[in-house]
Amino acid sequence: MTDLLYLRDAYLTEFTATVVGVRDEAIALDRTAFYPTGGGQPHDTGTLAGLAVTNVRKLRDDDGAEHVWHTVEGGPLPDVGATVSGTIDWGRRHQLMRTHTALHVLCGVIWNEWRVPVTGGNMEPLSARMDFEFDPLPEGFGARIEELVNAALAADHPIAVDFLPRDTAVQDDDLIRTKVSLIPESVSEIRVVDIVGLDKQADGGTHVRSTNEVGRIRVLKLENKGKGNKRVRLEIVDA
Repeated sequence: MTDLLYLRDAYLTEFTATVVGVRDEAIALDRTAFYPTGGGQPHDTGTLAGLAVTNVRKLRDDDGAEHVWHTVEGGPLPDVGATVSGTIDWGRRHQLMRTHTALHVLCGVIWNEWRVPVTGGNMEPLSARMDFEFDPLPEGFGARIEELVNAALAADHPIAVDFLPRDTAVQDDDLIRTKVSLIPESVSEIRVVDIVGLDKQADGGTHVRSTNEVGRIRVLKLENKGKGNKRVRLEIVDA
């Protein structure tokens, strides 16, 4: 399986790795700092072996091993066994980190204020949408959550990443909104992202070190996505 370096250091932008597979203009590595599309977060871009990385995805091999495959363009592919260098497009990565953390703050604020869970979401660099189980939305909801989220961001909550045994994570009442039970039984260790004092979730994405690093949010639109499901669209702006 590919060692996912970003899980422990989201600020890592350069690394070396060994090529373990080559096919269809894509390269599999024994370790990578590139985030593959998943969990509502799009993939990183950058360069690998001097080639432009245009897509990153996780795929399970016939033998059950899961590897991260990097689609590249711009030249011949390296051979299996070669040592290659990778560089993350830091501008894009950091924008996605800011956006992802902002969404966790939004989840925490809405849970703490209204006890309403999130039902889905998606993000791009500095813009995102997130759905919640509201029916109907409270009066003045958009302005209120913008105020509450921006106050939480400005409060500069530290963000900690920890790895817990599955049995411990499942029994943690603070992880009530993380749907830990949906993680395959084969996963013995759960990665937890803790916005200290505000929100704690099982999560595999990349985040900044403190909420003030996000900037501020602007609520762009509120949408009705059916009974009991309301959508918040937002963008991230500089503080």
